Amino acid sequence: MRIIRFNNKGWRARFDDGFNEENVARATDAFAYIWADAHPGATVLVGYDTRFSGKRFAEVAGGVLSSYGLKAIVSDMPCPTPALGWSTARDPHAVGAIMLTASSASCEYGGISARAADGGPVSDEFYEAATQMVSSAPVNGRGVFVHGDMMESYLAALREQVDANLIGRFAPKIVVDPMYGSSRGYLVRLLQGLGCRVLQIHGEPEPDFGGLHPSPVEPWVDKCEQAVLRSESDLGLVLDGDGDRLALIDERGTYVTPHRMVPLIMEHLVRDRGSAGRVVATSSCSAYIRKQAARLRCPYTQVPMGFNRIHSEFVENDVMLGVEEFGGICMPAHFAERDGLLAALLAVELLAARGAKLSQLVAELESQVGEMHYIKRDIRLDAASIQAFRNVLPGLNLSNVCGKRVVWISHSDGLVVRFEDDSWVQLRPSRTDPLVRACAEAPDAGEAQRLTMAACDEALSQLPARRM
Repeated sequence: MRIIRFNNKGWRARFDDGFNEENVARATDAFAYIWADAHPGATVLVGYDTRFSGKRFAEVAGGVLSSYGLKAIVSDMPCPTPALGWSTARDPHAVGAIMLTASSASCEYGGISARAADGGPVSDEFYEAATQMVSSAPVNGRGVFVHGDMMESYLAALREQVDANLIGRFAPKIVVDPMYGSSRGYLVRLLQGLGCRVLQIHGEPEPDFGGLHPSPVEPWVDKCEQAVLRSESDLGLVLDGDGDRLALIDERGTYVTPHRMVPLIMEHLVRDRGSAGRVVATSSCSAYIRKQAARLRCPYTQVPMGFNRIHSEFVENDVMLGVEEFGGICMPAHFAERDGLLAALLAVELLAARGAKLSQLVAELESQVGEMHYIKRDIRLDAASIQAFRNVLPGLNLSNVCGKRVVWISHSDGLVVRFEDDSWVQLRPSRTDPLVRACAEAPDAGEAQRLTMAACDEALSQLPARRM
């Protein structure tokens, strides 16, 4: 029997290594036990993406939930994760939801995650309890569930979030790339309804994603870059496999990193829409975001990696924007989770409000907050070395790296050090993979690379196996 252990993203596995109906039922059984015990007879929603057998897995989950006396509503079609989360948050009887998705992972993987009543992530404690409750035997109980629509009310709510007249007058030409994922067709409908001229690529059913990893980063955004240039469009919008993250392509076919996209949207919210509030970002987010928050006079809070850490800040009711380094943007006033479709609409509204090219807005941003270069590197180690690395980091207090004086240090999320010129470096052992994630940002790309290498070398030199 396959061992199932949940992390803060739920459970993922390859289809040829245990992600099947039997194990989806076992995972759902653990979730159902917790919900039914605390809220007998409550509603739980189930969504799924465009991966292999997504509908079949969702219906297995619906049957297991119903066997516990819960009212299970299974989406009648593939839906983005934000649509499921929004629908859950708006249903007064819903205590949670289950999403069948592996998000931006390749087509060989399936995944299952639980959502809280507010549509956001469940707590680590929920997943820890669920891991303890996974049955070691097949789960055969199945009840009756119903199918339901997760999209129409959600899409109508998104339309209300932006100025339709402003966008309609601007009427930009846009390339939309849903990466064969569950947002296909939906963002196109929204934009066309707002008066945009839209071309969609990678929007047809494709079980293997055509060899594409549905992750909105290079090199997987190359086709969208080419389509923007070929069609002479104003903007490219790339959504990941389940629609919670966004990437932008400017009119020159250039990928705009999340580190520049987020500050642009922040300024739009504050300057053009009159929004106010705190910005919460994870420790691996760009200094651009922190510097832009200071420039816009928005309070800024840095939290450890993981969207659940951002989510925990929402209890204060003063958060305007929650952001993570992969391009996920959350506006709690909308609902408590990242929404790539909403971020896409805000990006279009930004261009309409400014009447400018995206490349011009990026250049203005860099002139206002300074140019920074971000790099990331993964260091693969064996399990024993990873644990030794975890043990070493809390005692590693660097005062100088590559001749740069450390002015701030944190051990709350691996090791993060910041320097006088706002450059920084982070080392963080992965919680799910046998590797250390290293990232850095500096005014010069070469300097960012040197900072990463020097910090890694210093940490690795402290491992017992490396001492002479």
